[in-house]
Amino acid sequence: MSDYIDVLKKIGLNFRVERIKRRLSQEKFAELANVHTNYIGKVERGEQNLTIKKVVVLADSLGVPVENIFHLNE
Repeated sequence: MSDYIDVLKKIGLNFRVERIKRRLSQEKFAELANVHTNYIGKVERGEQNLTIKKVVVLADSLGVPVENIFHLNE
């Protein structure tokens, strides 16, 4: 079974990887998602508790399938 903190960190890492693949800064990602840059930083470090709704909004703002964000095995 996964630890809650480990899951948050992996989701955050997945967001970071997808953002970097798209050559976006945290600032641009935040703008696209209509959130503060600090929020994106906390998400990517696994410090921000996310609702499913927010995961969907963030994934959509990157043009990424939600499945890519929830892929936790690698």
